[in-house]
Amino acid sequence: MLRIGLTGSIGVGKSFVASVFVELGCHLIDADLTSREVVQPGTEGLKAVVRHFGPEVLIADGTLNRKALGAIIFANEKEREILNSILHPFIIKRQDELLNELEQQDPDGIGIVDAALMIESGGYQRFDKLVVVHCRPEVQLERLMLRDGLSRSEAQRRIDSQMSQEEKQQYADYLIDSSDGFEPTRLRTKLVYEELLKLTRR
Repeated sequence: MLRIGLTGSIGVGKSFVASVFVELGCHLIDADLTSREVVQPGTEGLKAVVRHFGPEVLIADGTLNRKALGAIIFANEKEREILNSILHPFIIKRQDELLNELEQQDPDGIGIVDAALMIESGGYQRFDKLVVVHCRPEVQLERLMLRDGLSRSEAQRRIDSQMSQEEKQQYADYLIDSSDGFEPTRLRTKLVYEELLKLTRR
């Protein structure tokens, strides 16, 4: 199975690109879902989070209190980095298990992991190819304001807290520019898919 990483900064249209890849027949693993899976009650991931952040990040029923944890990590970059360093190994391990299961079912298929922090965590290195979605900065800002109901300064602050789009693009094997809306993005995604298909046939 061809293993592909799909990434891009906040608000660039990565989810739409992922949905087009699925329409075209690719298998998709969403990092947001795996990151929730690895902190379910009773998991090693949740135990590791509680060891560092304390029992106040739990709700009474033993599930993770995302709001309480979010308040800690968004106010403190060092704590955010610590949380990422705790969870990324669990997330990557789970993604790899899922990829291996997909490979059993469809050895000649294309498995895509969609993850925002793939480059930052170093997780991108285990893929055959890396696809980076990007758009013009003003488009990114407008989309984020609209999507999350943020002011311009709030949206800009979220963008600035991540690795820049330009830096992410340096890592890409394939780039998909989503600046001009759905149809041009769909077309570019199809072209990338055709390139990936050629690799599966080699």
